[in-house]
Amino acid sequence: MALKHNDVIEQAGDYVLRGVILHNHEGEGVKSETSGTNISPLILEFNIYESLYKNSVVGSVVVLDTQNVIGNLPIQGTERISFKLSTPGAYGSASIDCSVKTGHPMYVYALTDRKQQGNSAVSYVLHFASREFLRNVRTKVSKAYSGRMDEIAYSIFKDEEGLDSRKHFDFQKTRNQDKIVVPNLPPMAAIQMICDRSLAENSEAAGFHFYETTKGYQFRSWESLCVDSTGLPLPPKQVFEYRPANVGKKGPSGKDATDFERDHLLQTYEEVETYKFLNSSQDTAANQAIGTYARRVITHNLYDKSYKISNYSYHNTFGDTKHTDKGTNNYAVVDTPVDYDNKGVSDYPEASISVMPTTRFTHNEDTGAFGIDVEQDGITEAKRLGLRNQIISGTTLELTVKGQSYLSAGDIIEFKLPNLDANNPKKKDDPQAAGRYIITNLRHRVTDEDYIQIIECVKDAVFKSYHSQNIKNYTNIAGEQPRVKRPRDISNIKSNT
Repeated sequence: MALKHNDVIEQAGDYVLRGVILHNHEGEGVKSETSGTNISPLILEFNIYESLYKNSVVGSVVVLDTQNVIGNLPIQGTERISFKLSTPGAYGSASIDCSVKTGHPMYVYALTDRKQQGNSAVSYVLHFASREFLRNVRTKVSKAYSGRMDEIAYSIFKDEEGLDSRKHFDFQKTRNQDKIVVPNLPPMAAIQMICDRSLAENSEAAGFHFYETTKGYQFRSWESLCVDSTGLPLPPKQVFEYRPANVGKKGPSGKDATDFERDHLLQTYEEVETYKFLNSSQDTAANQAIGTYARRVITHNLYDKSYKISNYSYHNTFGDTKHTDKGTNNYAVVDTPVDYDNKGVSDYPEASISVMPTTRFTHNEDTGAFGIDVEQDGITEAKRLGLRNQIISGTTLELTVKGQSYLSAGDIIEFKLPNLDANNPKKKDDPQAAGRYIITNLRHRVTDEDYIQIIECVKDAVFKSYHSQNIKNYTNIAGEQPRVKRPRDISNIKSNT
């Protein structure tokens, strides 16, 4: 695998991959006359995966072994692999540092797909993950905690008897605190339990995400990925644009050849090689059934046999939190009537009903499951589930772009997609599909030829709001249809057969 120039980008897709070193169970690197401790020349494909929905970074290396590395180490699943991957000129947090001295090496946990390739080579795939992935498998947490939710999560994250992570931990401060007993769970499952009960400070956002990127760990709400602490939209890490083949932007006039080449190179990094929508529209039937638009939560107290009904409405609460696209009414689906009862999709809370017990006075505290007023348990849980479903069912886009090592899961990007309307000479962006997206899944793929990224991203709003024209009567949309008359009684009619 070729090593490119450290600082100069000759073309989009260039990369620097320093010292892919495989360390055996005694900590020694692979010895080779041709590559020293570096197995880069043996690598056919190198992959790193990070996700907003995963607690650990994982990866794989496809190896064509002509030096019997598999036997000389030997490889048994207790090895480490260290490397540095970056876009030329990127340093510090803009690179992916898994080196021994300045970063955090990855840990090999499996070898698969071993095949003989001719008389002198064998191919196989090495699977690796962050240290926390394996630490989570090996340890359990059984302990009582008290304090703010972010403080509890950090305690589990750093606990020497638990996850014992040495990595960077970015967190969003929570406004709720509670006493929590973790019942013998893996550390990451314990932190996920904290996520489900976390409420963001100075926000109505309910529920957090705990995930690892190549830059460290994150503990934060979806809203914090969209806006800063003052509520202003975060600037996109990168702007991507799909352009038809052989169609590009012209360089600005008045610039010399060097400036033109630099501008062209930057534009190449913005270009999308391929794109496809994995989910481009709302499945209103499924979303109605799972409670994305409307939900009823019944909280009950087992001790005094009391209960409370809380109804959640997507359209009534949409403006309470920030979303990927600007605006308080950029709903993913409109609120116009959908049936003759003149109700919209968010007016049917009975479509999804769940029951949750209250935990009032469990720790001699007059609070509920979220560490706040027990009367708020039902609606808070309904909002949390509603926000989660909005993300899962949002517009999902997959992009293939040139590799940029500073991008990570959780980053916000902008996608420019011209509207295909024939009456669009100015190439205005698609009013729904264009706009701001959050990276939810990211694959770094390195081969001898280039470095590309496959980005899966989601938006929970539309670029421009739909025009509902304030229609409040379903008959204005569908027209009036007569009701079915009372059926006649055929029970006394004799058959002719």
